[in-house]
Amino acid sequence: MSDLVIANVTVVTENGTIPSGSVTVSDGRIKEIHEGFVVKDGDSVIDGTGRNLTLLPGFIDVHIHGANGHDVMDATMEALQGVAAQLPKEGTTSFLATTMTQSRERISKAVINAGTYIEKQQRDGQAEVLGIHLEGPFISPSKAGAQPVEHITEPSLDLFEQWQNESQQQIKLVTLAPELEGALPFIEEVRKKGVICSLGHSEATLAEANDAVEKGASHVTHLYNQMSGLHHREPGLVGAAFTNPELLVEMIVDHIHIHPEAVRLAYQILGSDRTILITDAMRAKCLPAGTYDLAGQDVTVNHGEARLSDGTLAGSILTLEEAARKMRTFAGVDLNELVKMTSANAAHELGVYDRKGSITKGKDADLVLLDEEGCVMTTICRGVISYNGKGEAS
Repeated sequence: MSDLVIANVTVVTENGTIPSGSVTVSDGRIKEIHEGFVVKDGDSVIDGTGRNLTLLPGFIDVHIHGANGHDVMDATMEALQGVAAQLPKEGTTSFLATTMTQSRERISKAVINAGTYIEKQQRDGQAEVLGIHLEGPFISPSKAGAQPVEHITEPSLDLFEQWQNESQQQIKLVTLAPELEGALPFIEEVRKKGVICSLGHSEATLAEANDAVEKGASHVTHLYNQMSGLHHREPGLVGAAFTNPELLVEMIVDHIHIHPEAVRLAYQILGSDRTILITDAMRAKCLPAGTYDLAGQDVTVNHGEARLSDGTLAGSILTLEEAARKMRTFAGVDLNELVKMTSANAAHELGVYDRKGSITKGKDADLVLLDEEGCVMTTICRGVISYNGKGEAS
């Protein structure tokens, strides 16, 4: 079997940038990283000569509900395969299948399906599901957003353990409101089991958020959105996100969920080490304007926005490709910083940095090739060309 070589491109590695380099892929892994053009007879080549292309590690989205007509809560193999097949088009090579607040039975079906898919149904050439993000139902009713209030409940270790067992231990991250009754012991116990606890959909005060961090919370779900805001006498959860160095902070950078200047402010405070770009996308991503279902609710998509009938934002139709491009152009983020926010931070947090999150010899060949405008040209998932724009192999 011949190797695949991506040659004459800028290669962004964990040790710096190679201005004109080549990467050899073999058997699904990164075999070699070279300066210059290194190709053997019989190799398949993507040649970036004269095209100003940049090679990054594939993006990792830890918060995505669906895409292209599919949703994790559909609880079918077809839905997860549909999402996994779509995401390479935006440069995403792995993700957490994200649930939402629903009945206990529907969440059970979704996590059972996702656990089975992860264990048995993953396909070569598609984005890899690294686990499950359980968003809700342990959230504040006053900060529900598009999460159905009637299914919200207080944190329950028994219920979480049921879902974790049903998922074959695939729940990797759980979003909850730390001010709820039972939240702090819940965080302490769940964190002992290796699950990331994220603060979100919450009215928490600064003190309540920091208490949760002391118990093991280490993540913040979609900064600014559906959380207690920054006030000069009560900094709230936004204040905790800004001031507590233990927290890795998600942002939806579509310039709809967060004003561009608020993005710039957050980035100036957090830097690339504590920022993680996510989409929070729903099934309408990649589809035309219209009305779509979100957990039994009608969501109208128009002018790039997804909203319930009362105007509440209901996830997004954002791609990570677009989020990355906006961070580069508006916040002045360089390529090494961008890699942290689109892949490395997530890989570290999920405990998969030994095989994901950087262009390093021996790691999975999860790669995305961008043009000078930041558009995805080619995406490679575990060594398989999964999406071809203008970067075809020859």
